[in-house]
Amino acid sequence: MKKLLLVCLCLSFEFGTPRLSHAGLSAQREVLENGLVLITSEQRSLPIISFQLLIKAGSRYDTQGAEGLANLTSRLLTYGTANRTALQISESLDFIGARLRTRASRDLVTVSLTLLKKDLDTGLELLAELLTQSVFPQEEIERQIKSVIASIKAKGERPGAIARAKFRAALFPDSPYGRPVEGTEESVKDLDRRELRRFYKGFYRPNRAILAVVGDISRQEIKEKLDHVFRSWEKSSFSQEPQPPATSASADFIRINKDLTQANIVMGHKGIPRSHPDYYPIRVMSYILGGGGLSSRLPDAIRNERGLAYSVRTSFSAGKHTGTFRISMQTKNKTAEEAIGIAIEEIRRIREHGVTEEELESAKNFLIGSFPIRLDTNRRIARFLARVEYLELGLDYPDRFPDLIRQVSRADVTRVARAHLHPEKLIVVVVANLDKVR
Repeated sequence: MKKLLLVCLCLSFEFGTPRLSHAGLSAQREVLENGLVLITSEQRSLPIISFQLLIKAGSRYDTQGAEGLANLTSRLLTYGTANRTALQISESLDFIGARLRTRASRDLVTVSLTLLKKDLDTGLELLAELLTQSVFPQEEIERQIKSVIASIKAKGERPGAIARAKFRAALFPDSPYGRPVEGTEESVKDLDRRELRRFYKGFYRPNRAILAVVGDISRQEIKEKLDHVFRSWEKSSFSQEPQPPATSASADFIRINKDLTQANIVMGHKGIPRSHPDYYPIRVMSYILGGGGLSSRLPDAIRNERGLAYSVRTSFSAGKHTGTFRISMQTKNKTAEEAIGIAIEEIRRIREHGVTEEELESAKNFLIGSFPIRLDTNRRIARFLARVEYLELGLDYPDRFPDLIRQVSRADVTRVARAHLHPEKLIVVVVANLDKVR
């Protein structure tokens, strides 16, 4: 019954009318004694609280030959503590109707928790156990290794996943950003409990973490509860954060033969980190080029005008340390060359001729107008605030964002297109039936 109540409340919350102005976030920041960065936003509409915990423990911290260690550690976090088995953890979450997820990316491990206010103490005790007392039972390790290897094999059969993996490997050679988060079959099968415990004890520390708490609770109330449940969570001894190795990638054309009717194409080059001053003009330019759906230039030229592909998308993905520019599309084997040629031509056209005033205003209006959608639930707000803190954007970022986009001019778009789009440096990956591709 409790679980049903939470589901019903979450559904009404997820699909209700967005209720927050940017200023209504009222987020506050504090660093606790153990080094944990705490971001809070009090939202009293429903008796629900969402937690988003980011820990600097992603796959970029995997050691050579132990690729996949960060991912496996995060997966096993809910599979046994000093006080509970995996089954008992699952039953505890089900009993209070809480939703808890863990996920590893290249930079971070994310732990998300959503629960009813009345079950807060129970949920926090369990969260604290996972972060301080996980034991990594051997039988669960073996089970999860098999699951990860099965996932790796499945991805190895999906042409889109193959193309993306080859693209990243070529773009970031000899770098953790070029390796799959899950690792490889060879590296994962050799991971053991000793390595997992070492990684967990070294990286799962409060001074390496950001916790955003959003919902029916005050800052002082949650701070007192965290001081109590996290009293045994001690700081890490790491004194300095290692920087990712600098890498350089050359233009390349990678062909992978598969018996397919559709060619899967990924093309692009290195992008910018999130802190780059050109981020906002690039975001507007990327929307016009291909990130704005069917009305953008690439989908219009490749899909609408010529009918060569169902989906064409452009993205400038900007992380804390690095970024990528990428175009992804699918087309018939025999039209792969034509589609690639059109994409390159559109890159050159936006560099040489810029954009129209109508395109500029449409892009800016969409980016500004769609921004509040990211803040329409407690869970999304928590995720957003944690990310804003990690990227060091400042808690006033939601209020500043509209003006940062409005200030972008046509001259800015032309300038960043010429500075950050490099058709001569493209890495192109084509997964297709190569007998039918010229």
